[in-house]
Amino acid sequence: MLHIVACIKQVPDTKIIKMNPKTNTMDRASAPAILNPYDAHAVEEAVRLKKKYGGTVSVLTMGPPPAVKAIKKCIELGADEGYMISDRAFAGADTLATSYALTKALEKIAKQRPIDLIICGKMTIDGDTGQVGPGIARRLNIPPLTGINKVVEVNKEKGYAIVHRKLEDGYEVVKSQLPCLFTVEKDINDISFAPLPNMIKAARYQPTIWTADDLENVDRKQLGLKGSPTIVSKVWAPPKPEGGKILTGTKEQQVDELLSILLEKKELFS
Repeated sequence: MLHIVACIKQVPDTKIIKMNPKTNTMDRASAPAILNPYDAHAVEEAVRLKKKYGGTVSVLTMGPPPAVKAIKKCIELGADEGYMISDRAFAGADTLATSYALTKALEKIAKQRPIDLIICGKMTIDGDTGQVGPGIARRLNIPPLTGINKVVEVNKEKGYAIVHRKLEDGYEVVKSQLPCLFTVEKDINDISFAPLPNMIKAARYQPTIWTADDLENVDRKQLGLKGSPTIVSKVWAPPKPEGGKILTGTKEQQVDELLSILLEKKELFS
């Protein structure tokens, strides 16, 4: 029986979110929080593998108390258990500190039930780095298989997985030992509609929540801002594109005007 853990994140809906013009930072209050779309496909794939091979799907996230909603969404999708690490000590974490904290939580989960496979979304839509999944794999010393768009087989008995990795001009077939970590593309599957029993279970479900003190052998210097070497010196919203100009007159007049406009843009030729 497989034990699959999907690492997820609650993120602001980037289709709606606005930038604060005074602070040059994301105004997270301007948009609703949602389950990261890539992570939804990770959970969906984990549930499909559970149905195919048998086992349990756990989900893990790091975030403030409202992130419980993301775990409940995963329960709707068919996950069995949810874990969240939530503590002010985790605040301000970059991808390095995030992968460290999640690894410590995964180690605690593994002591309760050994983990065969970890599945993450390719990236989060608020950070867009794709670094946390491989960072977890490196800390756990297991193979990271990134950009997965098809899982061919997961064989726990023989200890291997076969997948397709997405490339620019096709895909490659990769065989890896278990345990390993996948990061998945959106096109790996289509999200299923949540059945009513799952929705009822999700509404009542309360995940296991751990603080930094609940994790074992934690170096607090590697948590939160203290453990984050990444520094964002400035953030700003890109300027809105200017409207185009319609050239009129004869063809010769239009060519002359276009050349005049281009020559004014000296930086194009520098």
